[in-house]
Amino acid sequence: MLTLTPTAATAIKGILGQSEVPEAGGLRIANDPTGANLELSLAAVPAEDDAVLDEAGARVFLDSRAAELLDDKTLDAAAGPDGSLQFGIGEQTA
Repeated sequence: MLTLTPTAATAIKGILGQSEVPEAGGLRIANDPTGANLELSLAAVPAEDDAVLDEAGARVFLDSRAAELLDDKTLDAAAGPDGSLQFGIGEQTA
Protein backbone atom coordinates (compact mmCIF):
# COMPACT_ATOMS: atom_id res chain seq x y z
CA MET A 1 0.00 0.00 0.00
CA LEU A 2 1.13 3.55 -0.71
CA THR A 3 2.82 5.26 2.23
CA LEU A 4 3.06 8.96 3.01
CA THR A 5 6.06 10.89 4.25
CA PRO A 6 5.39 13.14 7.25
CA THR A 7 5.77 16.12 4.90
CA ALA A 8 3.12 14.74 2.52
CA ALA A 9 0.74 13.99 5.39
CA THR A 10 1.13 17.55 6.71
CA ALA A 11 0.60 19.00 3.22
CA ILE A 12 -2.54 16.93 2.63
CA LYS A 13 -4.01 17.90 6.01
CA GLY A 14 -3.25 21.55 5.21
CA ILE A 15 -4.94 21.35 1.81
CA LEU A 16 -7.99 19.63 3.26
CA GLY A 17 -8.15 22.08 6.16
CA GLN A 18 -8.26 25.03 3.76
CA SER A 19 -10.91 23.46 1.53
CA GLU A 20 -14.62 23.01 1.93
CA VAL A 21 -14.25 19.22 1.81
CA PRO A 22 -15.96 17.66 4.85
CA GLU A 23 -13.89 16.10 7.62
CA ALA A 24 -14.40 12.61 6.13
CA GLY A 25 -13.01 13.83 2.79
CA GLY A 26 -9.57 13.30 1.37
CA LEU A 27 -7.14 13.67 -1.47
CA ARG A 28 -8.12 11.33 -4.32
CA ILE A 29 -5.53 9.84 -6.66
CA ALA A 30 -7.01 8.33 -9.80
CA ASN A 31 -5.97 7.27 -13.26
CA ASP A 32 -6.80 9.95 -15.81
CA PRO A 33 -9.14 9.00 -18.67
CA THR A 34 -6.22 8.33 -21.05
CA GLY A 35 -4.56 5.99 -18.55
CA ALA A 36 -1.23 7.78 -19.05
CA ASN A 37 -1.17 9.89 -15.87
CA LEU A 38 -2.48 10.09 -12.35
CA GLU A 39 -4.80 12.92 -11.30
CA LEU A 40 -5.11 14.48 -7.86
CA SER A 41 -8.38 15.95 -6.69
CA LEU A 42 -10.25 16.61 -3.47
CA ALA A 43 -13.16 14.30 -2.72
CA ALA A 44 -15.86 14.51 -0.05
CA VAL A 45 -16.05 10.70 0.11
CA PRO A 46 -14.16 7.85 -1.52
CA ALA A 47 -15.61 6.24 -4.63
CA GLU A 48 -17.17 2.83 -4.11
CA ASP A 49 -14.07 0.87 -5.19
CA ASP A 50 -11.42 3.24 -3.76
CA ALA A 51 -8.81 2.03 -1.31
CA VAL A 52 -8.66 4.38 1.68
CA LEU A 53 -5.37 5.31 3.31
CA ASP A 54 -5.53 7.18 6.61
CA GLU A 55 -2.01 7.96 7.72
CA ALA A 56 -1.12 10.52 10.41
CA GLY A 57 -4.57 12.07 10.00
CA ALA A 58 -4.23 12.53 6.22
CA ARG A 59 -6.86 10.71 4.18
CA VAL A 60 -6.01 9.54 0.65
CA PHE A 61 -8.41 7.73 -1.67
CA LEU A 62 -6.90 5.57 -4.41
CA ASP A 63 -8.86 4.26 -7.37
CA SER A 64 -8.12 0.61 -8.17
CA ARG A 65 -5.58 1.37 -10.92
CA ALA A 66 -3.75 3.99 -8.84
CA ALA A 67 -3.67 1.63 -5.85
CA GLU A 68 -2.08 -1.03 -8.05
CA LEU A 69 0.49 1.36 -9.55
CA LEU A 70 1.42 2.90 -6.20
CA ASP A 71 1.36 -0.26 -4.09
CA ASP A 72 5.09 -0.14 -3.27
CA LYS A 73 5.57 3.64 -3.48
CA THR A 74 5.82 6.61 -1.12
CA LEU A 75 4.11 9.96 -1.64
CA ASP A 76 6.19 13.01 -0.68
CA ALA A 77 5.60 16.76 -0.94
CA ALA A 78 7.91 19.72 -1.34
CA ALA A 79 7.87 23.32 -2.47
CA GLY A 80 8.46 23.65 -6.20
CA PRO A 81 10.77 26.22 -7.81
CA ASP A 82 7.95 28.78 -7.82
CA GLY A 83 6.99 28.07 -4.20
CA SER A 84 3.92 26.01 -5.07
CA LEU A 85 3.32 22.65 -3.45
CA GLN A 86 4.36 19.66 -5.54
CA PHE A 87 3.81 15.99 -4.84
CA GLY A 88 6.26 13.32 -5.91
CA ILE A 89 6.30 9.54 -5.94
CA GLY A 90 9.33 7.54 -4.83
CA GLU A 91 10.28 4.03 -3.86
CA GLN A 92 9.45 2.85 -0.35
CA THR A 93 12.42 2.45 1.94
CA ALA A 94 12.71 -0.47 4.32
